Amino acid sequence: MRNLKRVSLAVFLLMLALAILVFILENQQSVALQYLGWAGPRLPMSAIALIALLIGMLIGPCISWLLGRSSRIRRKNLA
Repeated sequence: MRNLKRVSLAVFLLMLALAILVFILENQQSVALQYLGWAGPRLPMSAIALIALLIGMLIGPCISWLLGRSSRIRRKNLA
């Protein structure tokens, strides 16, 4: 049973890596983002998507932590 879990995890990770590789290879056209007059460098679309994903993975937990912290402080003040 333990080996089945390891094999399943390995297969899942390989499939995920393959999907990421296919995404990167299929999105090589260069684009430049413009936001509020600021123009970014020309990067492959896959790099921009990866950067957006990583920024979201950083911002999401920070917002969740701040909201949880403020609710804990409110509960502490009510008690």
